[in-house]
Amino acid sequence: MVQLLSALVTLLSVVAVAAAPVSTDSEVAPVIEARACAYTCGTVCYQTSHITAARNKGHTLRLAGQTINSYPHRYNNYEGFNFPTPAPWYEYPIMSSYNVYTGGSPGPDRVIFDSNGAFDKLITHTGASGNAFVACT
Repeated sequence: MVQLLSALVTLLSVVAVAAAPVSTDSEVAPVIEARACAYTCGTVCYQTSHITAARNKGHTLRLAGQTINSYPHRYNNYEGFNFPTPAPWYEYPIMSSYNVYTGGSPGPDRVIFDSNGAFDKLITHTGASGNAFVACT
């Protein structure tokens, strides 16, 4: 009888936890926003934190006069993108692995930033002709 009573109490505890109220939409919204794609390059979803990390690395290297496999370097905007900041612009790889670029193949995606380190745009070779870029969405 004691075992049956103990099992019943355990079962009721599980049901009570499972029936606990769920968060409201306003409580969940910030979490969803933080995980949302800020940009998609091809099929790769980049969150704001990924973009910030790549931009910070590129800008830090530029300020130090350093490069990794020639990145960051000037971006000449042959494609004619509209950027929110004035030239000069710089490009640095942003990796689909979400790791910050430290060498090797840069992949197709780039973060563009200005001389002050302000973010301008994500661009990609994916879907572009030759060595050109298209804007990530």
